[in-house]
Amino acid sequence: MQRVYLDNAATTAIRPEVVDEMAHVMKNVFGNPSSTHVFGREAKALIEMSRKNIAQRLNVSPAEIYFTSCGTESNNTIIRSCVNDLAVTRIITTDMEHKCVLESVKDVEHKGNVEVIRLNILKDGNIDYSQLEELLKDQSKKTLVSLMHANNEIGNLTDVKYISQLCQDNSALFHSDSVQTVGHYNLDFQELGMDFASCSAHKIHGPKGAGFLYAKKASHIKPLISGGGQERGLRSGTENVYGIVGLSKSLDLALDELDAHVKHIKEIKQYTIDQLKEAIPGVAFNGLSEDLDKSLYALLSIKLPFHDTLIGFELELAGIAVSQGSACSSGAAKVSLVMQTLYTEEEINQMTPLRVSYSYETTKEDINILVDTLKKIAEKHQLQNA
Repeated sequence: MQRVYLDNAATTAIRPEVVDEMAHVMKNVFGNPSSTHVFGREAKALIEMSRKNIAQRLNVSPAEIYFTSCGTESNNTIIRSCVNDLAVTRIITTDMEHKCVLESVKDVEHKGNVEVIRLNILKDGNIDYSQLEELLKDQSKKTLVSLMHANNEIGNLTDVKYISQLCQDNSALFHSDSVQTVGHYNLDFQELGMDFASCSAHKIHGPKGAGFLYAKKASHIKPLISGGGQERGLRSGTENVYGIVGLSKSLDLALDELDAHVKHIKEIKQYTIDQLKEAIPGVAFNGLSEDLDKSLYALLSIKLPFHDTLIGFELELAGIAVSQGSACSSGAAKVSLVMQTLYTEEEINQMTPLRVSYSYETTKEDINILVDTLKKIAEKHQLQNA
């Protein structure tokens, strides 16, 4: 049976070039970066070269890049430090954020130290920008705005440049979970203006267990993990040298080949939309997912016109890997919070959400297998309801 992988928003296959780079480090550079002898200095040099490279790619200072294990750790560090160390007493966010942001915000909210305001979500999945603008006029509380750059379930893109300016004008801090967009767009962090952002290597064909957080020099956030004072005191613990090298290499490859990848993936996404519309009457798309310019081009959130709680299992039997929500929520029996935010219970009971996410390796043959399988499932439901 042919296997089809269409869950790249959850994780991507590590590129051979990245594996080679990491394997070289594993074999030849084993020193502890905190050691002062030549073995340690060799490892430390690789970390700092990677930091400098990533900073150049994002147009920021190397001093603003801190290596972590993943986006979850980065987002936790930022949110918790803003409340614990930067005197933030109000957070403006949404119910559409990644679970690591949702749970971090809940934790600080439950401790009673911060007021949390969750923005209204419009029917198209976008935030209510006018509500955000109105809320930020009140500068009586130090505020952190936390809004993801691209939604990981429906793909809607947030106007982070506009929000950054809005926050600057109203003395608020702005954090954007950019895990789904770093390496997928040619981002200039300085131009975009966020105070904080995050990245995870495994979303861009790099290794799991490596990521970074970006924090503007003047932010002064403090660590979650104490110890030996690595990462300039922000993240103690012996550094994941080969993971960091793999992160830097994967970002290089992603951005060097970006134009070709975007062109290919957009063609595949449009092909998916066209084939689904032809094969399944009544199929629709969640949020702005169908719009190639207003949503993450590598993600399509499908709204099937029937309710099927076993569809993930049915697709897996056919050798197809997709998701019904974010990877962090898969396996949960209940509908994701994103879908609950967008739809009423009655609407949810009449549809099935499906997230398809692409990479440069995705082919039209992959899509044909997906569409043919979904068509058979749809026809089965039509017969049952006849």
